[in-house]
Amino acid sequence: MRDPYIVLGVSKSATTEDIKKAFRKLAKKYHPDQNKTDPKAKEMFAEANSAYEILGDEKKRRQFDQGEIDAEGKPKFQGFEGFNNRRRQTAGAGAGFDGRASGNPFGGGFDASDIFADLFGAGRRAGGQQERARGADIAASVTVSLQESISGTSKRLTLANGKTLDVKIPGGIEEGKQIRLKGQGHPSPVPGSEPGDALISVHIAHHPYFRVEGHDLRLDLPITLYEAVLGAKVQIPTLSGAVELNLPAGTNSGRTLRLRGKGLPKIGGTAGDLLVTIKITLPEATGPELDALMRKWQSERPYNPRQDLT
Repeated sequence: MRDPYIVLGVSKSATTEDIKKAFRKLAKKYHPDQNKTDPKAKEMFAEANSAYEILGDEKKRRQFDQGEIDAEGKPKFQGFEGFNNRRRQTAGAGAGFDGRASGNPFGGGFDASDIFADLFGAGRRAGGQQERARGADIAASVTVSLQESISGTSKRLTLANGKTLDVKIPGGIEEGKQIRLKGQGHPSPVPGSEPGDALISVHIAHHPYFRVEGHDLRLDLPITLYEAVLGAKVQIPTLSGAVELNLPAGTNSGRTLRLRGKGLPKIGGTAGDLLVTIKITLPEATGPELDALMRKWQSERPYNPRQDLT
């Protein structure tokens, strides 16, 4: 058995919490249930257990640091019968020198059940009774189109545990919402205990012109300079087809118009709104007429739209 400090990768000045964290990391990495195809994982796991058995118990750690016991927890002075007798007397009935009793592989005053409870999902019931360890959950994600998020769909995906599932996506689901599939996660490390769940995060794919904000949709609407000045009726797309939008004369770029009920439907509620933001767009080639008109306006009707910024 190697030096337990080396096994856990901590210094002799490490705190109890440092030692616990180091053991948790190794136990999670080498647990046989998580490394069924790695024959060395069991040995590494057992070595980490033995090291934590020494360093995780304050009394045993002090005895090891003082040279009273070796890395396996055995006394270094076995030739002195009186020493061993005193140790056996203080260890209690049914236990050896290191306090190891039947049913507790970690020794008498040492309980690592909380470590494995944290690692594998077990908890404690009221009164200290240990619950069975539940399997770990699996996180996954699925992407649907905007139309699929409205009407609902079914998507097939393969989880990290190798399972392939058809996931039903309900209509009206929001961006980032999770779907929980009971019992589809990792199996429990404890025989007879429940497996974990699969947590599927739903994402809505980028749309060519709609942007999703909760149940509202945003649309940037390009208009001409003369539509902005004179006003106009223009067709715009919605989820249910094109509609006519009335642009008042003198509409500024950046103005947002709201079309109520034209956004995403809500499960058990009213639909969101469509927010249309105006973007005045000049032609690629303005021509001399427009240039002359703008110079005339510049000289005869100057104005400063940025006066509030100074």
